[in-house]
Amino acid sequence: MVQESREVLGQVERKVEEIYGDIVEGRVPVRNPRLAAKVLEEEYKLVVDERIIALIFAAFSNQRPVLIEGPPGTGKTEIGEAVLELWSGKKPFVLPCSENYDEYKVIGDFHPVMAMKKGFNEESFIPRPLLAAMILDTGVLIDEIRRSSEDFQNMLLDVADKRRIIVPELKRVFKARGSGFQIVFTSNPEDIGQNDLSDAFLRRVIRVRFEYPPREVEERIVRLRALEDPVITPGAMGLILETVKRLRSSGIIHKPGSAESVMWARMAQTVARLRGSSEVTIRDLATVAPSVLVKRVEDAEVVERVISEVLGVEADRY
Repeated sequence: MVQESREVLGQVERKVEEIYGDIVEGRVPVRNPRLAAKVLEEEYKLVVDERIIALIFAAFSNQRPVLIEGPPGTGKTEIGEAVLELWSGKKPFVLPCSENYDEYKVIGDFHPVMAMKKGFNEESFIPRPLLAAMILDTGVLIDEIRRSSEDFQNMLLDVADKRRIIVPELKRVFKARGSGFQIVFTSNPEDIGQNDLSDAFLRRVIRVRFEYPPREVEERIVRLRALEDPVITPGAMGLILETVKRLRSSGIIHKPGSAESVMWARMAQTVARLRGSSEVTIRDLATVAPSVLVKRVEDAEVVERVISEVLGVEADRY
């Protein structure tokens, strides 16, 4: 018979504390959406709609995992990680998905040599991040969930539903002891080379859609995350925002997100500083634009054309 986790720390719990305890740094939890939005902007340099935070917190309160969907560069991973940290007051674990992910890679496995010598027991068991998160009562962000198998997705949902992890070899049931253990999934539905999400998965998650931000919000994001100097003039900022806006509707494969807008601004600032200028010029923007905005060779011609049209100068070749 499988035994429930004991109140006294077993070897697995002690191993989790030893391996992961220092990684999961503590902070004061924030579970008020309005205050969380303020903290995210001031401390994390993230601009997040209060309504989105409220929806995610409501899902957590109802013990439901959250699926954040949207195109690349819209902050899914970074915002999901930050919101999990505010909710639990501890650093969450981030697991980037792949086809070969299975329960042994996220829950735990046995050290082969130790298992041969001492058997399949707590002494030879190596805890992995998902189990560690449950024991430490912190969150888990499962990045790009569509890259995983349906079996892996269903295993995760069982963990989220029951808030427990069963390790039959140990005859142990590990249960979440608090509300800090929450799961956020991220996904870009339009990406290629992915698996579908099962009906069982979609029925159990709370879906949150991320889109490219409005122009005024994107400007806030860029100014919040850009370097302090050289100065990005209103004119230069307008050129950045207009270029990414056109590229998003141009039909290219990799559309720039806010992350690319920020990186373009920062790279142009660095180039301007290296040449001793106090502000970013059009030439600085054109110098770095293709290297930041072209992610696929087949997009290069369109991207360079749009850059040249908006900036009014020939873009440097990718």
